[in-house]
This record gives sequence, C-alpha cells and structure tokens, in this order.
Amino acid sequence: MVEHKSVQDIAGLLKGDNPPHIIDVREQWEWDIAHIAGSTRIPLSTLPAQVHTLDTSRTYALLCHHGMRSEMAANWLAQHGFSSLINIDGGIDAWSLDVDPSLPRY
Repeated sequence: MVEHKSVQDIAGLLKGDNPPHIIDVREQWEWDIAHIAGSTRIPLSTLPAQVHTLDTSRTYALLCHHGMRSEMAANWLAQHGFSSLINIDGGIDAWSLDVDPSLPRY
C-alpha cells in the first residue's frame, strides 16, 4: 500500500531520525528547474530498468511535478516488492509553494 503525505509532512520526516529517501521521477529538464536537495532522480520511464538499484526494505517518498507520475511509480514499486512507500501529494509544485519558496515553479 502507498501512503499519501503532504509536503509539510515530508519536510518534517526529513528532519527526523529515519527520513525517507526521496525519488524524483521527473525528467532532467524538470529537475534542472527545481529539485529537493538530497533527492535521487529516476525518471518514471527508466524506473523498471533501475529498480535493481533500490533497497526493498527502505522507505521511499516519490516526487514529481504534481503527484500523478509519482503515484504511478509508487504503485509500480508496491507491485514489485516494496512495502514502505509514500507519494508526496502536490509534488515539487506544492513544495515550492509551502516548504521552499526559493524553488522556481513551472
């Protein structure tokens, strides 16, 4: 099952003792505009080829522009043995609005 959390919830978790690892499923041009420091970019289209680089026991928070591609990625990962998954509702756009206004919006 995939949890859904707000950007504010994720920002709080990132400050905790066991933060989730953020996987950004957007394309390079989107990443170049704005991204969360410390996140890993794995475009949705390449996720099946790169899934072997991920640890099924780790908690991952999936991010995209608004939350749709990241939800697809999280659901796909859930079907492939990952059990601790979070979709970041609102994506990088919400992050730019509610957590880090210094990030550009597009």
